[in-house]
Parts: sequence; C-alpha cells; structure tokens
Amino acid sequence: MINALPIRLKPNQDLKLSLQEIAITHRIQAGFILTGVGSLKQATLRFAGQETSQCLSGRFEIISLVGTLSIEGIHLHIAIADAQGKTIGGHLQTGCIIYTTAEIVIGTIEGYIFQRTPDAETGYLELEINRLLTNFE
Repeated sequence: MINALPIRLKPNQDLKLSLQEIAITHRIQAGFILTGVGSLKQATLRFAGQETSQCLSGRFEIISLVGTLSIEGIHLHIAIADAQGKTIGGHLQTGCIIYTTAEIVIGTIEGYIFQRTPDAETGYLELEINRLLTNFE
C-alpha cells in the first residue's frame, strides 16, 4: 500500500536537512517524492560527474524534486529556474534554503525498507531495496 505525507516547509529552512528530519520523525522506511514545488533563495547542487558542490544565490523556482528517502538516508535531485527561466539541476545538497515555501508530498510504500549501502563498483552509497516479510507470505 502507498500512503502520502503532505508537508510544507517555511522560509529559511534547509530543504535537504528538513527532509532528512521528516524521514526520521515519521520513521519513513521506503519513501519517495510524489511532487515538490516552491522557491529557494540559495541553491547548493552537485552536478553530474563532479566531486564538489556549487552554491548559487538568487531567487529560484523549484521546477522538480525527485528521489528516494528513508531513515537510512536520502537521494534527491532538483531542477530550479532563475528569473529569466534558465533551468539547472543536480544532486540536492545541504544549503538549499527556502525563500517563500516548499510544498512537498512524500509517498511511502508499506512492506519495504530502502537502505543505502556502499557499492564497490560506483564508490557511492547506493539504494538497496529490501522487502519485509509478513505473516501472510
């Protein structure tokens, strides 16, 4: 069964840290972003193939927020647009600060656990999906 958890983040909250806190507070075992819109006054992203993050200042619209989250960790990507409509996206890092609001709906899947485990091939913590056994299986 899939459940939904709607949330609203307020000005000056850190998007990534807030989502990590929500995952822990709500004991999310297997979650994903159903939708996410809002605005940022600072965006910190890691772009594809880069080891370091880039911090951007200004007013940005959140165009898309996608990824997985659990009490074990989160992996989210974000696309943002500036005042001219130029869109940029990357791996969500701490330092994405809410400007006016962030309206997010988190989906959760019962019976699964998302974990992050080291992957020798990629060198990153990668998603491991585990199914919980129930009394009916």
